[in-house]
Amino acid sequence: MKTSKVWQSRLTALGPGLLWAGAAIGVSHLVQSTRAGASYGFALVWVVVVANLFKYTAFEFGPRYAAAMGESLLEGYVRVGRWALIIFLLLTFGTMFTLQAAVTVVTAALASKIFGLDLNLVVWSAIILAICAGILTIGRYPLLDKLIKVIIVVLSVSTIFAVFAALSHGPSSSSDFITPAVWSVAGISFMVALIGWMPSAIDISVWHSLWTIERRKETGQSPSLRDALFDFRLGYFGTAILALGFLTLGASIMFGTGETFSPSGGVFAGQFINLYTQTLGNWSYPVVAIAAFTTMFSTTLTVTDAFPRVLSRATELVFQERFKESHNPHLYWIWMVILIGGGLIIIGIFISGMTFLVDIATTISFLTAPILAYINYRAVTGEWMPDGTVPGPKLLIFNWVSLIFLTGFAVFFLVWRFIL
Repeated sequence: MKTSKVWQSRLTALGPGLLWAGAAIGVSHLVQSTRAGASYGFALVWVVVVANLFKYTAFEFGPRYAAAMGESLLEGYVRVGRWALIIFLLLTFGTMFTLQAAVTVVTAALASKIFGLDLNLVVWSAIILAICAGILTIGRYPLLDKLIKVIIVVLSVSTIFAVFAALSHGPSSSSDFITPAVWSVAGISFMVALIGWMPSAIDISVWHSLWTIERRKETGQSPSLRDALFDFRLGYFGTAILALGFLTLGASIMFGTGETFSPSGGVFAGQFINLYTQTLGNWSYPVVAIAAFTTMFSTTLTVTDAFPRVLSRATELVFQERFKESHNPHLYWIWMVILIGGGLIIIGIFISGMTFLVDIATTISFLTAPILAYINYRAVTGEWMPDGTVPGPKLLIFNWVSLIFLTGFAVFFLVWRFIL
């Protein structure tokens, strides 16, 4: 009976962690992880593992703070100091349009390939974003929550199936292929870009905290810290496993063939599907297509919700005198229009060089990761945290180890790139 109640409360809290996974399993997985496997085989597995390991605490502090305080990390940033909120907003403004454009154009390219409609990718992108906006307008958070749960199951099953199919096929590399050096200019630059969004940028810990609050409103129940962390860990470790899955796909099918992925989002999508169907056979087309499209659509949908949700709440906090009451719904839609409009402009301008933009955005996320991780640490260790909710000694020690690693790698990259 007690076990039944435990699982009932966990299922009630389940949702924000899967939304986090839906946002994370996108460009970092389909594009970056697949590129890692395609370019370096299994040589960068350790990078994926290390990135997931040392970013764990920074992400965990999001749902921890929300469950303990009943408010989002944005309020936590204000408690730490308004400087923390300003840093977060500067990072958000610096990457939001590029991120929205990157995930949307890959989704649009996959849709064009799968559905066979010969439309300009800007038009396809507008259609995808209109669908996302329609879902969020009609169903708001409850529909988003339900839809993502279905999508996560579908993409997980299809991706795992594709990985086993690729492994059973065996390696595709030729016998005379020479593995490129990892510790080279290109290799280190790619590792930095890979870590930047692996499993995702740390600023989405704020998204997670906001979704935790929305889930509480929907269910009418405040999740316990234990239940909130269970939800988070399910999404987090599932995301890590799928990242290794996409790397395995790239390593098994493309590594050593002499083929390289195009920097164009549209061409990349066609390459991705064609490579697997040519190697594994036409029977694999539906599996690979479903895995790829659900991966990117889930990300586009969650990103289209997250940025307006974060920026509307941040606007209320920055202009408290103007917005004396929180949760002004019109701000959400204003920011959504700005986000979609800016994303479409970026797509129209940089449509042929999207991977370059992705590498820039991921590098920015990589360099700012230690700063945001430290701010999250300050938020969950402040005197305002209720008794029993502050991270334990072991987790705090591991957090400092993670901060040292992220900071050290960032400093190493800057010194190596601009001084040596």
